[in-house]
Amino acid sequence: MNKLRIEHDSIGTKEIAHSSYYGIHSLRAAENFPITKQAIHSQLINSLAVIKQAAAITNYEAGLLEGTVKDAIVQASQDILDGLFHDQFIVDPIQGGAGTSMNMNANEVICNRALELLGNKKGEYHILHPNDHINAGQSTNDVIPTAGKIATIQLMQQLKQTLHTLILALEDKATEFYPILKMGRTQLQDAVPIRLGQEFHAYAIAVERCTNRLDSILQELYTVNLGGTAIGTGLNADLYYFHHIVPNLSRITHLPLQQAEDLVDGTQHVDVFVMASNAVKTCAVTLSKIASDLRLLSSGPKTGFGEITLPAKQNGSSIMPGKVNPVVPEVINQIAFNIIGNDVTIGLAAEAGQLELNAFEPIIFYKLLESIETLTNGIKTFTDNCIRGITANAKRCNQLVTSSVGIVTALCPYIGYGQAASLVKEAMTSGKTIEELALHHQLISQEELAIILNPIHMTQPGISGKVYKSNLS
Repeated sequence: MNKLRIEHDSIGTKEIAHSSYYGIHSLRAAENFPITKQAIHSQLINSLAVIKQAAAITNYEAGLLEGTVKDAIVQASQDILDGLFHDQFIVDPIQGGAGTSMNMNANEVICNRALELLGNKKGEYHILHPNDHINAGQSTNDVIPTAGKIATIQLMQQLKQTLHTLILALEDKATEFYPILKMGRTQLQDAVPIRLGQEFHAYAIAVERCTNRLDSILQELYTVNLGGTAIGTGLNADLYYFHHIVPNLSRITHLPLQQAEDLVDGTQHVDVFVMASNAVKTCAVTLSKIASDLRLLSSGPKTGFGEITLPAKQNGSSIMPGKVNPVVPEVINQIAFNIIGNDVTIGLAAEAGQLELNAFEPIIFYKLLESIETLTNGIKTFTDNCIRGITANAKRCNQLVTSSVGIVTALCPYIGYGQAASLVKEAMTSGKTIEELALHHQLISQEELAIILNPIHMTQPGISGKVYKSNLS
């Protein structure tokens, strides 16, 4: 039978399972906030642990902790970084108190593990205390936003890697599909010809812009308010600790972290997370648009556009045999919908901050980290299970170009807009092609038409109009 220990706080006492590394503050929070029934993100747990590790080292250097105590705290924090004791973080991601429950959960787990390492029993806080030792020189109000920034940075770097892989896959398809002429469309109506490879190259460029935005946001995320304690004034932080905590944290994390120039501002305002969420949302919107394009281009297989074929990944219907759906692009759309909603939540939470603190950082980090992680996972399957396996239906593309009236635009410099519009109307009613009608009405010669409707001339600027106009007039 699991033995119990008694812990107390300013509210009263509670029984804690002796095997538990969390303490009374964590248990009260778990009872008060059974909201999502989800765990705190593992990257956020690790970020809390590395802050506690850096704090112990800095407090030791300041002469505030004995070496054995510092070593125990550092090792306990390292255990968490190595993946141990994550199940002891029992508080819900959505919680009242500006993240105090999260911070105390980390303090208690690290404290009780350190007590074990020192040869003592869990809960013997007269020897090592969660607040007095693990949280020394800190406040929830500088620990939580700093941990949130580190977690966001780590996940954004992973997101950037997956985006880079996607860009390469799109560029490969752009090269592969470059010779294939197809019909471009605006507002879902025939426009002018384009190369399939040009479309995929445009996708790659759009995704590359997403990575550039993330780079810009990362530069702002490197500025942290650690050392500011409760409201940015640094109350209860030793002067040595104040000046060295961020450099030590930077060294341990291998991130170019720097202390905010104005720690009051750094504690009051969370606008950088709004920007980070917006960059992630913008990326999701871009990818969702690409995914929707692929669904349209692959629609059919017999009655739609049918210009490309997506890799078949699973049966598409429980009733219609042989049906295959664009399930991977569809999941990208759904990820985007979720991220857009998360972005709204983050914006509202950031706006609701009051005076010296934003009390709603827990929901900000819950939704921001979810957005980054789901987008990262979505991009991986988008690249591996969709983009790399796309094939082009060149004959179908050519058939649609030949039968479209959109190619008449290339004739405008030679026969005029009005005459070209008349050809379109006649083509729509007669069923004949623009090429057939232009020759029938002797508006242009066969040789000249071959030059004007050359796929190269129709898909890049400055050739037909500048080189051949004088010859045809």
